[in-house]
Amino acid sequence: MPRRSLLTARQRAALFDLPIDDASLMKHYTLDDEDIEHIRTRRRPENQIGFALQLCAFRYPGRLLKAGEVIPEPVSRFVAAKLGLKTDDLLSYAARGNTRHEHLSFLRKIYGYKMFTGKPAKQMKRWLDRHAETAQSSEGMVRGFVEECRRRHIVLPGLSMIERHCAKALVAAERRVDARIVSRLDGRIRTLLNDLLNDGADGRISRFIWLRQFEVGKNSADINRQLDRLEFLQRIALSPEILDDVPAHRVAQLRRQGERYFTDGLRDTTSDRRLAILATCVVEWSAALADTVVETHDRIVGSICREAKRICDARVAEAQSEIAATLAGFEALGTTLLLAKGDEVAVASAVDASCGWEFLERLVATAGALGKTVKADALAYVEKGYHRFKLYAPRMLAALDIAGASVAEPLLAAADVIRDKREVPSRSAPFLKPQSKWRSHLRNPETNRDRLWVVAVLFHLREAFRSGDVWLAHSRRYSDMKQALVPVEAAQTMGLSMPLEPEVWIADRKHRLEGGLHRLAMAVKNGTLPGGIIEDGRLRVDRLEADVPAEADSLILDLYRRLPEVRITDILMDVDNDTGFTDAFTHLRTGAPCKDRLGLLNVILAEGLNLGLSKMAGASSTHSFTQLARLSNWHVESEAINRALAIVIEAQAQLPMAKYWGAGETASSDGQFFPTTRQGEAMNLINAKYGHEPGLKAYTHVSDQYGPFATQVIPATVNEAPYILDGLLMNPTGKRIREQYADTGGFTDLVFAVTSLLGYMFIPRIRDLPSKRLHVFDRRSAPNELRGLVGDRIRENTIIANWPDVLRCIATMLSGRMQPSQLLKKLAARPRQHDLAIALREIGRIERTLFIIEWLLDTDMQRRAQIGLNKGEAHHALKNALRIGRQGEIRDRTTEGQHFRIAGLNLLTAIIIYWNTRQLGIAVAQRKNAALDTPEYLLAHISPLGWAHIILTGEYRWRQIRIENA
Repeated sequence: MPRRSLLTARQRAALFDLPIDDASLMKHYTLDDEDIEHIRTRRRPENQIGFALQLCAFRYPGRLLKAGEVIPEPVSRFVAAKLGLKTDDLLSYAARGNTRHEHLSFLRKIYGYKMFTGKPAKQMKRWLDRHAETAQSSEGMVRGFVEECRRRHIVLPGLSMIERHCAKALVAAERRVDARIVSRLDGRIRTLLNDLLNDGADGRISRFIWLRQFEVGKNSADINRQLDRLEFLQRIALSPEILDDVPAHRVAQLRRQGERYFTDGLRDTTSDRRLAILATCVVEWSAALADTVVETHDRIVGSICREAKRICDARVAEAQSEIAATLAGFEALGTTLLLAKGDEVAVASAVDASCGWEFLERLVATAGALGKTVKADALAYVEKGYHRFKLYAPRMLAALDIAGASVAEPLLAAADVIRDKREVPSRSAPFLKPQSKWRSHLRNPETNRDRLWVVAVLFHLREAFRSGDVWLAHSRRYSDMKQALVPVEAAQTMGLSMPLEPEVWIADRKHRLEGGLHRLAMAVKNGTLPGGIIEDGRLRVDRLEADVPAEADSLILDLYRRLPEVRITDILMDVDNDTGFTDAFTHLRTGAPCKDRLGLLNVILAEGLNLGLSKMAGASSTHSFTQLARLSNWHVESEAINRALAIVIEAQAQLPMAKYWGAGETASSDGQFFPTTRQGEAMNLINAKYGHEPGLKAYTHVSDQYGPFATQVIPATVNEAPYILDGLLMNPTGKRIREQYADTGGFTDLVFAVTSLLGYMFIPRIRDLPSKRLHVFDRRSAPNELRGLVGDRIRENTIIANWPDVLRCIATMLSGRMQPSQLLKKLAARPRQHDLAIALREIGRIERTLFIIEWLLDTDMQRRAQIGLNKGEAHHALKNALRIGRQGEIRDRTTEGQHFRIAGLNLLTAIIIYWNTRQLGIAVAQRKNAALDTPEYLLAHISPLGWAHIILTGEYRWRQIRIENA
């Protein structure tokens, strides 16, 4: 049986080749006085340099030099220079066969290096056994092994031996995990799990395939289909505790495998592996289905709200003619009564003469009805949603394991009434606030109170899930927030950028506010406020003018004329040759690198151009649809795309041309709308801003070097602000960002609070700046010039009292236990009286005030933000040009398919940006060699987002390459 290959040639070279760049040579091969003293004990120059090179190889990469190995010229030159020797001295090294072995023995003796045999080998095998379960990838396992050997001064064995030991440890760990899960399954559970592969559903597919086919829906039929699956899984009664001590990444891997296997393929796996996958899928799908049910209910409530609002607006529009006629009637009557008063005519006679009492009665009745129509709000029409709710609500409430905080107890009691189909309480509605509009509608005698009561309960249940007042056990999205938060003791040891004591933070903010307000007041008083003025307590700010030199346009045109016309296929191959991004796409089951590089590039291109695999198979003669589908199914997943993106982004940032655009420490984020068909995740999500067709948004973070280092698919209707931190905290590039720009949607107090506490400088574009207020700790201390701009006082005591929970929130985001967007959405949805939400709002007001002060005083900050946001928005044009397939629509039916399509587009965009950046650097060098004036300050205005020179359509031909048998 052939051994399992864990590394590609590029990964092997990165781990085992001698370094050749200056930074690595300086780090690893700098010799100290003791080293040189030992080296000088060798008499001949060739032995001295050979001995030194053997020592350097021991230290890094930690292996023996092979007999006859060619030493890279930068290495020999660097070491020779340190010894005052010539590189040619190395040529005659080890002319005597035993010299090299004698040097090895001497080096091991004086420096304590051990060979990978005997006790050291056993120690490393035990290390592998301990760490195999927690290893995130095969490549990570090998890298960890190599680094541990270096730390212990154990000379690395041969590459094949390392891969063999690591593969053996990984397989053993996989089998231990499988056996651990299976050992917790009794005979009944095992039978039920195996039956999933045998029993049919709908007479067409196995129960196993049927169970995994669920998506967020839009109506009661969708939610009932979800409940069919959830109730089926609940009857298996498999406890989530079977996965308690299984590493999270292995749980995710088992689930992903279950979602890739077809029934026959899963039947052919070993018994333990099959049962472990099935058991994991049952547990994970149960939690995911419960979340999907809640999300679908959320969308149904939203749909009922929108429909009620449309009815309300339509009723008012339809009544316009009646309103006009009624007003005209009253106007005529009023005119007659006024004339009658002047002529001292009796009112009764005047009414008789004008319209008659019978007409007046009808006029008054019409006016009363019209008044009710005009005054009615959307809640007057939500009762119509009862017919949808009754089709699934009792069943949903029985299937979901809902718990809640004490504040939600009345709501949960009301939900129990609906679940048990009991009579609605005649008077009681304790889940409603005293001033709730729902109460007036429930008291309306024209309302069907029982139906409206049910609708009110289910509406409030949606809001309670959003805010976290109620939750689901074992949920991924709707879990108990208090349990999800990092304990305060752990938060205090995480090295947060915020102080642990609130008094320290408040004292600093008071000092900064005082200084900032003073500087702003002096600028106003002296008339030196850049581009702005305060008159009668109101702020007026001029629009910032663009600052792009006129000569930049001609330079941009000349540089792009120098770029060669190129096929998109050649770009992918060139960038992969440079960066090796295809190494990220390992096999989901074995972790082995993909051997079919061309097939993988075909899949990536199909995703990026929105063509789909069948169209790509027809446009490229290298692979059939079946071959591409197999590669996509087992190698292309979200995590792999993210790893590949990180490789390309990191490589692009190292190109010389990228340094003209920034240092990779600032970024912008913005959403881009993509139209969809009425399928999948975008179902029913219509944002009027983008027209009347459904769609989704790709929320992308772009660095100052133009690299789109993170992207998320979000519904078209949601606020973008909560997603700003996801791209920063859950991405290696994002963690290096110091200054983050965002569009007006990000201008919220919560985002200001959290970004500041995490150590980011948040600079959003401000909509309607003159209406924004400055918040201070003491309004009396505000300068007179700014009194008209000062708003509410900061609640200092609220911040102090809730500081431990603030610490927990920030620590939770940093730890990755909960996505920042989920946590921010829960906090934003919380009732206003919730202390933690108020504390974060107060912190956000302070940070927003400090930001507005700096924004008004610092035009350079304004210009940086404008440039950063323009870079992000410029990506939209390139991405619109790339999604040439399917008329630009995202037509995938599943959430996963839509996510892959957007992630593939983002990866392809990053690949083009890398290629353009490299080629622009070559074009700049050509201009300089031709003695053409190329001022460096103009290069900052060049963008790598052009595509006119790229051939995107036609037949996709690939250059012939040597297939690596890795």
